[in-house]
Amino acid sequence: MPALNGLGLNLAASNTQTAGTALADDFDTFLVLLTEQLKNQDPLSPLDSNEFVGQLVQFSGVEQQIAQNRNLESLINLNAVNSATSAVSFIGKEVDVLGPTADLVNGSAKWTYASDAGASSVTILVKDANGKIVFQAEGDTGNGDHSFIWNGRDNFGTALPDGPYDLEVSALDEDGNLLSTSVSTSLVITGADFSGVEPALLVGDTRIAFANILAVRDRSTLNT
Repeated sequence: MPALNGLGLNLAASNTQTAGTALADDFDTFLVLLTEQLKNQDPLSPLDSNEFVGQLVQFSGVEQQIAQNRNLESLINLNAVNSATSAVSFIGKEVDVLGPTADLVNGSAKWTYASDAGASSVTILVKDANGKIVFQAEGDTGNGDHSFIWNGRDNFGTALPDGPYDLEVSALDEDGNLLSTSVSTSLVITGADFSGVEPALLVGDTRIAFANILAVRDRSTLNT
C-alpha cells in the first residue's frame, strides 16, 4: 500500500493514470488489428470469434481492476485528509499517553501507574536519561490508577536538573510473583507530524503515536 504522504499519493495517482493510458492505447491497437483481420479474412475460413471475444474479456477485466485501484486511491486520499484533520485538532489539548517518560519541570514531574490486582508490594524507581536510578520509593498496592508526583529530589534530598525522567514500577504478589504494570503521563500536544507512514502528534520534538493515547482533555475545562 502506498505511503500516506504527498509523494506516495502522487506516485500512486501517476501509476494509475499511466496504466489507464497504456490500456486505452493497447485497446485501440487491438481494435485496429481486429478490424484489419476481419476485413481481410478468408470467407471460406473465417476467424474464430472465441479468440477475440476472450481478448475483449481480458481488456474489460484489466479496465475494471484499474478502476478499482483508482477508487482505492481516492479512499486513501480521503483517509489521509481525515487523519491530518484529526491530528491537528489535538494541538493544545492535554492527553494521557502510555509510556514511562515525563519531564521534570520546575521541580515537579507526574506519572500515573497501575498494576494487576493482588499486589502485596509495589516499588517505584525514577531513572534519569542514562538509566541511572535517582529515586526509589514504595508505591500504592490498591486497585486502580495511582498518581505519583516527584519533587525532583533524589533519596538524599539533592535537587536534580529539569529534563526527561523514566518511571519504572515493579509489583509483586504475596508469593513474590511479578505482576503486570502500566505507566502513563499527561502531556500537552504542541504539534502534528505527517512525515511518516502514519500521522503522529508532537510534544516538542517527541513523536506520540495515536495508539499510545489513553485519553484526551480540553485544557480550558481543566482551568475552570
